Amino acid sequence: MRKFGTTLLWTLVFVIAPLAAMAEDGSGGSSWGYALGAGLAVGLAGLGCGIGQGLTAGNTTAGIARNPGAAGAMNTPFILGMALIESIALVGFVTAFLLIVEI
Repeated sequence: MRKFGTTLLWTLVFVIAPLAAMAEDGSGGSSWGYALGAGLAVGLAGLGCGIGQGLTAGNTTAGIARNPGAAGAMNTPFILGMALIESIALVGFVTAFLLIVEI
């Protein structure tokens, strides 16, 4: 339960901090939705890519451990898979940048 409380506290800190950083300057427009969307875009893209890259690297390592002779054949699909997974993180970053430019 303590771990859940700590996780909830830090989640709230990371959600509220961008709102304070993007505080209004008195122009009348509210931009908290863009800031929250940008934070979620980068965070979720990073989370998904981290999980995907971990699974890809782990499964490739396990495959090479089972059959060391297939290491050469596994290298190209591994690198291609990592590049495609990383492109998802870049799409999240570009989305966040476009949302911040809207502010």
